[in-house]
Amino acid sequence: MTDIKSLTYEELAEALAQLSLPSYRADQIYRWLHKEGVSSFDEMTNLSKDLREKLREQFLIPSCEIEDKYVSKLDGTVKYLFRLYDGEYVETVVMRYQYGYTVCISSQVGCKMGCTFCASTLAGYQRNLLPSEMEGQIHAAQRDLGVRISHIVLMGIGEPLDNFDNVIRFIHTVNSDKGLHLSLRDVTLSTCGIVPRIYDLIREQLPITLTLSLHAPNDELRSRMMPVNDRWGVDEVIAACRAYAEQTKRRVSFEYTLISGVNDSPACAKELAAKLKGFLAHVNLIPVNDVEERGNVRSSDSAVKKFQSTLQSQGINATIRRTLGKDINASCGQLRRKKNGGETFENSCENR
Repeated sequence: MTDIKSLTYEELAEALAQLSLPSYRADQIYRWLHKEGVSSFDEMTNLSKDLREKLREQFLIPSCEIEDKYVSKLDGTVKYLFRLYDGEYVETVVMRYQYGYTVCISSQVGCKMGCTFCASTLAGYQRNLLPSEMEGQIHAAQRDLGVRISHIVLMGIGEPLDNFDNVIRFIHTVNSDKGLHLSLRDVTLSTCGIVPRIYDLIREQLPITLTLSLHAPNDELRSRMMPVNDRWGVDEVIAACRAYAEQTKRRVSFEYTLISGVNDSPACAKELAAKLKGFLAHVNLIPVNDVEERGNVRSSDSAVKKFQSTLQSQGINATIRRTLGKDINASCGQLRRKKNGGETFENSCENR
């Protein structure tokens, strides 16, 4: 059966025409799927029962159901574990800011990249998410919370550029004025640095924000932390990011996770600053999250501030990421791993 929610408007119109349905039905059904975010054909109340049955025979709407939900008592951050149509799980986080609500979504079930500080890869890679499943995370969160999401971050489980075609289709869909109609400037894509796909993204000419998970200023250190660096080294991936900034006129952000005694020295900060000179860039400093299997130690507050001040003294814009959802382990990968392993996730947060 065809995943109707992953079809473009033009593809949907063509598919419905083959069923001898009038053209206006495409507009109705597309809006139900992408603006209202319905999860079943029965919710399409302006369609006849016979038509809904006909659609059900030809198409499916992949489900995205809340399996677990955790709400931070500290800042209201909400973390979801969603169950997909095939029984797999992904994680999604909704964060509240002064400007509105940002959702951090997953793009794959699991991750192949093997970064040493991340929990997403621990439970193994299973498959790519469909465009409908990425969008489904947003609709499910909006319905549950009764809010409108205004910003999207592709920074959950998975490597977005490893699921390139589905991610691009998803981005176009959420931008559609017949659907969520989100500005592309409010979409951020985070990558560990698949260089050929960064150049493919440039050719798409989408004014989205690119974020690179860098985490080290040189190949020796980055390869120990991120296996992808053995394929595309620091200089090569930074060059691709420079090209992205030049072509799109959009600032590139560099994520830098600080691990005590590994990559948080002033010498590392100076080396990083030298790599980023003369470039529309921003460094987002992130004290490492606790993942018990990884054994990484969070940098001290003083080390983090010293790293920031060293970058700033070299003319590099750098901020320290505010930790949200700290009491609910809001970094992605941990809930899926525990669910697959049959473990219980317990802490002081509200669990529904």
